[in-house]
Amino acid sequence: MDRANKEGGMISFTILGQCASKSNSRRLVYKNNKPMFIKSKRAMEFKRMFMAQVPKAEPIMEDVVLTCTIYYSSRRPDLDESLVMDCLEGAGIIGNDRQIKEKHIYWGLDKKNPRVDITVERI
Repeated sequence: MDRANKEGGMISFTILGQCASKSNSRRLVYKNNKPMFIKSKRAMEFKRMFMAQVPKAEPIMEDVVLTCTIYYSSRRPDLDESLVMDCLEGAGIIGNDRQIKEKHIYWGLDKKNPRVDITVERI
């Protein structure tokens, strides 16, 4: 369920789909014969899904607490919220991921419904 409080200081929503690990999801490509690392196809697909599902809200510009539970479809993935943080910034939920001063990150297993439950709240 998506919700935001009237003061614009809290937003809570769910993104459906498997979150990729940013630290384990880089791939080497060459551009103009120069090597560079970019996000994996899985990470780019999650970001695309995130942007399609994120609710529209006024950006929170103050320091925030991030609470999120990442439900994976198997026990294999490492818990890694860094891609979620990048997506929050890219979607305009927060101005910059450096605003996140406190994190509560949880690992969950849901084989049939991988997702990320996210709450961002102004401190």
